[in-house]
Amino acid sequence: MPTDDVERFLGALSPAHREEVGRQPRAQQEKLAAAWEKELREDTDLDTLSELSPAAAESEAARRVVEGRS
Repeated sequence: MPTDDVERFLGALSPAHREEVGRQPRAQQEKLAAAWEKELREDTDLDTLSELSPAAAESEAARRVVEGRS
């Protein structure tokens, strides 16, 4: 299991988004990973999804961050 925030974030992304983010500089990846962590902490809709499926909540938050919907 990845312990690095960027690796965890990349793991939560769809393959297409993972490839897109993987091409970005490390600093941008870290910024996105931080936004992802914030989305997971603060979005109350994800709390409910997290109770049902933590992986689905992580994936949804990652998608929102990459697509700028956070």
